[in-house]
Amino acid sequence: MSVVTTVKSAYAAGARGVGRGLRRVGVLGDEPPARTDRWRHWAYSLFCAHDSLAIAELDVPWWTYGAIDEVERWLDHRAAPVRVFEWGSGASTVWLAKRVDSVDSVEHHRGFGEMLQGELADLADRVDVRASHVDLVVIEPVRSDAPVVGSKKEGMAGLDFADYVGRIDVVGGTFDLIVIDGRAREACLTAALPHLADDGIIVFDNTQRRRYRAAIDAAAVTSARYRGLTPTLPYPDETSIVRPG
Repeated sequence: MSVVTTVKSAYAAGARGVGRGLRRVGVLGDEPPARTDRWRHWAYSLFCAHDSLAIAELDVPWWTYGAIDEVERWLDHRAAPVRVFEWGSGASTVWLAKRVDSVDSVEHHRGFGEMLQGELADLADRVDVRASHVDLVVIEPVRSDAPVVGSKKEGMAGLDFADYVGRIDVVGGTFDLIVIDGRAREACLTAALPHLADDGIIVFDNTQRRRYRAAIDAAAVTSARYRGLTPTLPYPDETSIVRPG
């Protein structure tokens, strides 16, 4: 485990612990502020750091607030049925399942994916998630000396994500909304474009990273960058909304 990962894990565990303590003594309420009260909602969310289920109960995906607002506006004007494909499951899976007609999600991490599969039914009772609208599958990368689709994420060397990226081809058809928030994101963008509806959108997270910007800039697309506050993060981040060029 890298120093950065260790520090992030320690910060997240500490923040969640402080949040539990503040709730016990009544300083932090059980219900989050409304998302329209941006700063208070964000401050409350800091105590849910790196906890996808807790973030889901805040009724937000793990994107920047600006991108969340824009996607919600777009969905409000989108005629049903709305079909979504998602690389990287988590809070966004839950958030989307409350607002669209189907979510096909693929997760590379078996432990996390199976945990979320098990939680979806329980979440249906607590946060109005239509679990039947979600098809979440786990596709782990395979060891390879010559990966067809690699990931530049630290610790992912020697792993092939070809089946994970290719899941969209297996599901097939076109999607109104595609989320790229997992591994091998550059390859995911290439795989996404043939499956994107002509007037659909792609939510591409963490686009402050140079390799993601380069992939977007090289594609036949237009993009809008939403930089700023993100639920649970103590620093600004960036999510982009990508449209066919």
